[in-house]
Amino acid sequence: MAREGTAGTPERPLAVAIIGAGFGGLGMAYYLRQAGVDSFTVFEKGQDVGGVWRENTYPGAACDVPSHLYSFSFESRYPWSKRFAPQAEILEYMRHCARKYALYPRIRFGCEVVSADFDEQRGLWSIGLANGERHTAQVLISSVGQLHRPAYPKIAGLETFKGKTFHSADWDHGYDLKGKSVAVIGTGASAVQFVPAIVKDVKRLYLFQRSAGWVGPKFKAEFSLLEKILLKRLPVLHDLDRARIFGIAEALAYAYLGHPWAERLVTLLSKAQLRYQVRNPALRRKLTPDYPIGCKRLLLTAEWLPALTQGNVEVVTGEIRNVTARGVRAADGNLRQVDAIIFGTGFAATDFLAPMQVRGLGGRDLRTEWRHGAEAYLGTAVAGFPNFFTLYGPNTNLGSGSIIYMLECQQRYIVQLLQARAAQGWSYAEVTAEAQAAYNREIRDRSRGSTFEGGCHSWYTTADGRNTNNWIGSMREFRRRTARPRLEDFRLVTLQSAKAPLQTA
Repeated sequence: MAREGTAGTPERPLAVAIIGAGFGGLGMAYYLRQAGVDSFTVFEKGQDVGGVWRENTYPGAACDVPSHLYSFSFESRYPWSKRFAPQAEILEYMRHCARKYALYPRIRFGCEVVSADFDEQRGLWSIGLANGERHTAQVLISSVGQLHRPAYPKIAGLETFKGKTFHSADWDHGYDLKGKSVAVIGTGASAVQFVPAIVKDVKRLYLFQRSAGWVGPKFKAEFSLLEKILLKRLPVLHDLDRARIFGIAEALAYAYLGHPWAERLVTLLSKAQLRYQVRNPALRRKLTPDYPIGCKRLLLTAEWLPALTQGNVEVVTGEIRNVTARGVRAADGNLRQVDAIIFGTGFAATDFLAPMQVRGLGGRDLRTEWRHGAEAYLGTAVAGFPNFFTLYGPNTNLGSGSIIYMLECQQRYIVQLLQARAAQGWSYAEVTAEAQAAYNREIRDRSRGSTFEGGCHSWYTTADGRNTNNWIGSMREFRRRTARPRLEDFRLVTLQSAKAPLQTA
């Protein structure tokens, strides 16, 4: 382990340090091993792999991307039980990958990274852990993701509430909801899953909705016995189904990217589902969004709207006025008395890498650099922060598609940069400010023509409406643009005092 020596002489640094053992960290570890790089460690704050799929265990938790696409390309023929995998099965898939490709020995669990500082003289990253340890690495890769810090709304009087409160990302499985009156605040992708799962158990459910969400159908059918037999005997069927899903996802993304006719078509389909599943005109008006489809993530579900039509459910619109010791008071002035408040308010997705402190050349603080909105070159490299790469970084999320596909594009790209470093002998690479600025001007210009900046309040955008999270093209385009690094977009530095070749053992 590349720990800094107590006598002032550092031990041999790691070739690569990776932060986080979710899909980003596991895929990065796989591609490093494929490239012959074995001197790396994955630092994971939890006690197992899984990231967001380890942490989110709320009832009904599942993926809204079909299983055959929501998987690594190098492990795509997995025997999924359902077309849309539930949380526990996705977590087991990640464990399976870590076991099969011998990644567990490269992961240190219970190690939370709190800081990282670039030493320009040695060309090394000094990494600080919450337990006080410090480690050094030639290359630092963050794979902490965008959806790992729960967001809580600021509501007057919330601290006075005497009942139970918890966030969907920190579900209290010890609290029995049966027979309880419950307030659900938020109508995002998590609420869409857990509300149908709990509505049959609660006495009363008040859904406090700031804005409605566009919906699309999601069929949760299990693979039949015949389908499972065919998939096992004809593995190519996995690949064909993956290609089919990829094409559908790309077509949906097309509707979000400034193509009005496609946007109108998807909107009509969503309205048809709403009309079919909600017969009450008054409720249907409450559940009809007032912003372009795709401005917020499309809610793929066949259960959400029917759940809201149940007799024990009330959809309460408008801003929440305040919370009292007994309940929640909305804009209409009425106090809904409840036993529990559940937050389905998503994550602080635009606060990339928080709460870590990352300092680059000249002590530049990444949090300060990103105070007006995060940006990176190809969502991967940041000017002023040499040999530092972000997986699932700014503008790599998708309105439609599989983030695992995007992660693999980044992982292969980073490996190519490291191979170029080993072959050419330079110590570190820093993307130029000019290349980063040009790339992000393009992101900004194209975002204005997309539905992502359609005027709604979304986790895709900063408070001033700037899209810092979503990619503005197709998955195919992103793969093409990350297929081969443009070394002319980087400043390549060779230090005489540092060993430039990438260590492989």
